Amino acid sequence: QVQLVESGGGLVQAGGSLRLSCAASGRTFSSYNMAWFRQAPGREREFVATISKSSSTTSYADSVKGRFTISRDNVKNTVYLQMNSLKPEDTAHYYCAASAFYTLSTYMKTPMYDYWGQGTQVTVSS
Repeated sequence: QVQLVESGGGLVQAGGSLRLSCAASGRTFSSYNMAWFRQAPGREREFVATISKSSSTTSYADSVKGRFTISRDNVKNTVYLQMNSLKPEDTAHYYCAASAFYTLSTYMKTPMYDYWGQGTQVTVSS
């Protein structure tokens, strides 16, 4: 069992930055690939970024590539999402998720994730 708790959301002006954190409970954090998803009102939950168990591989949605950076600390059991050059269209509820296994063709799909946090709200004003 893994429990995930996100933090770091808030209100920021366009062009600004935020750093989201996701703290995981349990001693098996390093056994999971980690990811961030987001969901805006009236829209489906969408993939943002993922990082492999050992941090060797990261992948990003095209919409955030070059602006967002995902990282993890397996000692602190925490995954981060550094968000720069924020845009109003980045406004959403951001969720942290853990996956025991996925492939290069499935990492962006929500059913591949075993555990989810409650999320943190990010609002970008224009």
